[in-house]
Amino acid sequence: MEWVYIKNLKDYIDKEVELRGWVRRKRSSGKIMFIEFRDGTGFVQVVVEKTTVGDENFEKADKLRLESSLIVRGKVRKDERAPSGVEILATEVIPVQIPTEDFPIQKPDHSIDYLMEHRHLWLRAKRQFHIMRIRDAVIKAIRKFYWERDFIQIDTPIFTGAIGETAGNLFEVDYFDYGKVYLTQTGQLYLEAACMAFGKVYNLGPTFRAEKSKTRRHLIEFWMNEAEVAYYEHEDNVRLQEDLVYYIVQYVLNSAYDDLVAIGRDVSKLEKIQKPFPRMTYTEAVKFLQKQGFDIKWGDDFGGDEETVLAKQFDSPLFVTHYPRQAKAFYMQPDPENPEVVLCDDLLAPEGYGEIIGASQRIHDYDLLVERLKENNLPVEKYDWYLDLRKFGSVPHSGFGLGVERTIAWIAGLEHIREAIPFARTLYRVHP
Repeated sequence: MEWVYIKNLKDYIDKEVELRGWVRRKRSSGKIMFIEFRDGTGFVQVVVEKTTVGDENFEKADKLRLESSLIVRGKVRKDERAPSGVEILATEVIPVQIPTEDFPIQKPDHSIDYLMEHRHLWLRAKRQFHIMRIRDAVIKAIRKFYWERDFIQIDTPIFTGAIGETAGNLFEVDYFDYGKVYLTQTGQLYLEAACMAFGKVYNLGPTFRAEKSKTRRHLIEFWMNEAEVAYYEHEDNVRLQEDLVYYIVQYVLNSAYDDLVAIGRDVSKLEKIQKPFPRMTYTEAVKFLQKQGFDIKWGDDFGGDEETVLAKQFDSPLFVTHYPRQAKAFYMQPDPENPEVVLCDDLLAPEGYGEIIGASQRIHDYDLLVERLKENNLPVEKYDWYLDLRKFGSVPHSGFGLGVERTIAWIAGLEHIREAIPFARTLYRVHP
């Protein structure tokens, strides 16, 4: 008998199959039992009739508890009322392991702290199943986008001696006789080196920020997708980000639509997203916020409230461009028409989800980069290899970083980013 996954059962109508998985729910009525069965690809109802399976099999099924592992053999029957479109009429039930105690997650009113403490088991819940499938679709979309455009994937290091942003947000690690190194907060500097070799490059991997933040938008460990392209200037960079985010949304709508609906996402809001995305400069944004009653002046950074109000005006994500030079990182290219601002952008997701991309054209002039390092009190000698890129065939180039979990949280409509990653690392959580 062929072992089949639930997601493929529609191809086996009226055929005998074997399923391997777990009990999610169970109810019985006399000589008939209904098992909600899951196998990691979906959920299906297994009907166990005493007259069909016999007394011994029925007794085995009766002893099953929530999250018992088992093998089911039976016939696939079409059932339009079922979410999966089919059900299984069991002919044999083979328990693999029956728990000796109650499954810890059964009540509908568990606190979020309790659920996070049992995250290793909470992942088995239907909602978490669908969220992780949406995450999987987002990551597939990212890779597919770059592969279709002939980008080369470059895996950037997690241990780094160079700082991409500010040292205050880094985790220090003792690295043998070398001294202090850091857990990476960005692979950007290494991607800049790679783009000078391969032209168009990207990465996808974990990054770390030692920020004591407890907001619904922050994680300590999170995944980033970054890209760098040689000869790309600011406008090229903005278009690439726009294409990527639009591609991700369309891919998820096409491949994970049922998962979005299953968790209650209003998909009509995603369907309204259109290119080109709206834009405003930082200066225009400040003036708008001041008119809305915000106590903000030119040069101040935007917080979550400000980002929400800005993005709330639009159905599609919003580009805010040309931030003040002193408010941004040392490597950002000043605008030749106004050196007090830099050629950069933040992409703000609608519906209050805030920044999902930070981007800029990079400084390609050696002397200007040294000047900016000194202005930011960064050790020039630590950036010797980064400065080398400006000595040998330097060209204008641009790139960005997309926060994967923030993007998932927005697309899935999650209230908190902690559900967008399998095992969240937040200010007070490293367990499990």
